[in-house]
Amino acid sequence: MNMKKTRVWVVNALVVALYLVLSIGPASFNLASGALQFRLSESLNHLVVFSRKYLLGVVIGVMVFNALFSPLGWIDVVFGGGQSLIGLSLVAWLAPKLPKLWQRMGLNVIVMSLTMILIAIEIIWTGHLNFAQVFWPTYLSLILSEGFIMLLSAPIMVAVDRAVHFQKRIE
Repeated sequence: MNMKKTRVWVVNALVVALYLVLSIGPASFNLASGALQFRLSESLNHLVVFSRKYLLGVVIGVMVFNALFSPLGWIDVVFGGGQSLIGLSLVAWLAPKLPKLWQRMGLNVIVMSLTMILIAIEIIWTGHLNFAQVFWPTYLSLILSEGFIMLLSAPIMVAVDRAVHFQKRIE
């Protein structure tokens, strides 16, 4: 394996570890699952805006956290991992078409918030809830909580990028 591929794997392993640390920290663990999700680790979704090579690390981070800590177990691995994979893949595909960083970050916030539809469906399905009665309130709470974390963390990730240069770290 050449040095570039090794670097990508090592950096993504560090992203997985960082995702776990940010998810299980005292400030976010109690709100990391459910209809209101404030996972500080979701700020790592912004890494894909800087380089699509971060996609694997973020998705695996989601899946490992859900496997180890979600009350829904493997179902949350599938739905949460799937939501992250679909959303971040869309961002990785669309973001390079946008000329400005703020546009790419905005796209990421919108896409990751809207794809929370999968998590809303998961919560309703696993909770045996009446879809017609609880879909919109559940989906809205997920959009708002994901959007809040993503909006709050976007300028922070831009500032961190100025110091560490995310794209250069993985290439």
